[in-house]
Parts: sequence; C-alpha cells; structure tokens
Amino acid sequence: MKALVQHDYGSPEVLALREVPTPEPDDDEVLIRVRAAAVHAGDYFAMRGSPAVVRLYVGLPRPRGYVQGEDAAGTVEAVGAKVTGFEPGDEVFGPCGRACAEYACAGEDRFVRKPKGLSFEQAAAVPTSALAALHGLRDAGKVRSGQQVLINGASGGVGTFAVQLAKAFGAETTGVCSTANVDLVRSIGADHVVDYTTEDFTRTGRTYDLILDNVGDRPFAECRRALKPDGTYLPNSGRAGLGFVISAFVRSLVDHQQGRPFFSSPKHDDLVVLADLIDGGRVTPVVDRTYALDDAPAAFAYLGTGHARGKVVIAV
Repeated sequence: MKALVQHDYGSPEVLALREVPTPEPDDDEVLIRVRAAAVHAGDYFAMRGSPAVVRLYVGLPRPRGYVQGEDAAGTVEAVGAKVTGFEPGDEVFGPCGRACAEYACAGEDRFVRKPKGLSFEQAAAVPTSALAALHGLRDAGKVRSGQQVLINGASGGVGTFAVQLAKAFGAETTGVCSTANVDLVRSIGADHVVDYTTEDFTRTGRTYDLILDNVGDRPFAECRRALKPDGTYLPNSGRAGLGFVISAFVRSLVDHQQGRPFFSSPKHDDLVVLADLIDGGRVTPVVDRTYALDDAPAAFAYLGTGHARGKVVIAV
C-alpha cells in the first residue's frame, strides 16, 4: 500500500509517498481502508523533530519507516477474531495512528461509527483536535452553563471545536481571531468575536470564568486582566513551545488562576460523546483545505504557516 513515510527531521521535504506492507489486524484490532486523514500540530512537530522529546516517539537518531498521521476516517476492511463492535463495510473514524496511508490498523476502542451527515474528510478532522477541546473545556476547565468563556485562537483546529463545545455546554462564548476569520468564528456560534488586529482582549473590560488559550502569545500577567477573581487561564499551546508549558505548570502550583497544562489522550467514550454532539447538530467540523495523498507534504507546509482555518485534511 502507499503511505506517507518520514525519513528524517526537518521541512516537508522529509516526507515521501512510499510502498509499505499493508497492516494485518490482531485479534482485538480493526483494519480500515482510509478515505481521509487529518493533520494537526503534533504531526507537524513530529516532522520537525521539535521539541526534541517527540524524537523518542518518532525515532532516534532519525525516523525509520515512520508513517505520518494520527486521525483517520474510512471503511472497515477486516476485523480481528475478538472484535464485536464492527464488521467490514462499517464507516468509522478515530485516532488510529499511521493514518496517512491507504490502510490503517488500530484497536477496536480507537474507532466509532461515522455520523451519517459527515463526509469522510469532515470525520477525519474530528478526533485529536475535538478531543483536546473537550478535555480542556469539560475536564480541565470544568465549564458550566452560564459561564463566560474566551477562546484565544478560535479559528484554528482546536479553536473551532472549542467555540462550538463551549456553546454546547451552555457558556457565553467569545472567540479571538484575525479579521479574516471573524465571520467564520461568528458562524460557528461565538456570541462575541474579538479581532486581535484591532482590539486587545485583555483590555476590553470584559472578564471571563475561563480563558482557553490555543496560541500562547501573551504573558499570563496580561491575560489575567481578563479573568474574574475566581477565573482560570488554561493553556493549550503546543505552538508556544515546551518552555511555555513548563512555566505554566510551575505557576499553577502557586496561583489559583493559572490552570495546569492538560494532556489529552484518546478515550472511546469521549469519541462517542463527540459523535453524538455532531449527530445532534451541535458541533460541525470546519475543514479549511483538502489535499491528495501524493500532495501531502504541501498540507504540512500549509499547516506550518499557522493560518489554517479549522482543519487540514488529506484525501486518500
């Protein structure tokens, strides 16, 4: 089968389409024919090999046969002997790994059925980014109905899901984005939109119960001006680097307004929650651009600009 293989660390040129063996499912695994895969910040960091800790996962001293991509949507091709929840032909999505390929294989608990109203491209956009938004708002941020929530970086992959989830949880939601994305953020349900090119959200006079920061471009001392006395600033900022995450963790030990950086890991029950919200029309994935598998390096290059509106997807 064809797969997007990474042979070194660096720019998108380290990615190449190659022939690799088609995986075979173990007893508790599902093999899918991939129809679409989405890329996100973690995939980009894996390509760059920065922060250096990602190399422990991707490979040392350089990648060896590492197939890119974490999120996929497709059709079940085969199932292991112990799999009871799926059968060939089922349309599914999930964070399965090695997703930028014609076939991908993972445990049964990594997949849920694709909502009928979604395309494969939309479904592939969901897992990692929507789970991060869900875990940040519901679990780490403990958002409740009636609260005031601000999403910094509201037009990105996590941000577009976070705006919709905050609304689904009953919060009054403010999104921060650039001029070009104001209409998009408003269209997905934000009650208020702050254009950061003309207005500083830390100086509007409005205060929030929770700030979910997907950008990490402002010092905490500035952001806390926009917090209520018992409010929480929650960083979700891989782009700001490991130093930002570490400093936020240290501050959280002594400052109750500083939320600890959270780790989002896939859980089957949470994928079901997301699928139900999508089925109910309360969340809709935002896909910016779709690339063919043989043009996948261009998808990574575009993701690296930091200007993607929603998700970048690869059609397989």
